[in-house]
Amino acid sequence: MEVPITHDVTRPSSRQVSYLARKSVRNTLWLGFVGLFIGVGAIGLMFPVYFMFITSLKDGGATFALPIKWFPWIQYEPQWQNYVEAHEFMKWTVVYRNTVLISTVAAIGDALSGLLVAYGFSRFRAPYKNFLFTCLLATLMIPFAVRLVPEYLGFARLGLINTFWPLILPGWLGSAFFIFLLRQFFTTVPMAMDEAATIDGAGPIRILFQILVPQIRAALIVVMISSFTFNWNDFLRPLLYLNSADMRTAAVALSYFNAMYGGTPFHLMMAGALAMLIPVLVLFFALQRYYIQGVVISGVKG
Repeated sequence: MEVPITHDVTRPSSRQVSYLARKSVRNTLWLGFVGLFIGVGAIGLMFPVYFMFITSLKDGGATFALPIKWFPWIQYEPQWQNYVEAHEFMKWTVVYRNTVLISTVAAIGDALSGLLVAYGFSRFRAPYKNFLFTCLLATLMIPFAVRLVPEYLGFARLGLINTFWPLILPGWLGSAFFIFLLRQFFTTVPMAMDEAATIDGAGPIRILFQILVPQIRAALIVVMISSFTFNWNDFLRPLLYLNSADMRTAAVALSYFNAMYGGTPFHLMMAGALAMLIPVLVLFFALQRYYIQGVVISGVKG
């Protein structure tokens, strides 16, 4: 004779059901508020870019016309020749070549020099290592204006004025902030991985590039994107070191265009500014997954 098996199921009381329902409603409202806040913030951040875009497609007379026409193709015919006119004056082919060259080489230098120095500070024992690292971080407190004149005089004595070297060399000599960032990532990788690789016969360089670099790939991408963006948007140093018109960068060319016309052709200024902005936006959106991952991990592990 089989004995039926009974399960003692405890049903939640009406008070518990009511509490869970209220909690679910609160969570839904909170998530909705957060989503609305993020959406409004995203619209606020993208609005200037959209305004630049619609203004760059207007003719000169409609730039400041009221009411503002927000929708090209619907409210007015886009004037794509504005980009052609901006290109003819700013010589974007030359400007892009110069800016991409400087930004790319400097970004590679920042990543490589920061990688090597951070590897040394995090993995090797040396006398006064902590003191030297503290001195390195102390350089972050020195304002750029204080270093500007000595740097210029140094490059002038080396005969490097009106060349790209003053804009490229500082990256290859190391950045204190990038070294600090990469060192923080290195310290999160267990030393046991280095010891195991050493037992297998791997040397320091092989350990770095085959064991550690894959572990901190996100941090390296953050360093390269940050360095590339900084050099792409840099205005003061190219203006100071580059005197030839054929060596101008994007920021300097846009400034010369504004100075020549006094900001009058606003639609052409917006076309030039948008042409300068597009490469950085494309780079960020193409690598945003790694960039966000690196920033999040640095915040958690740092």
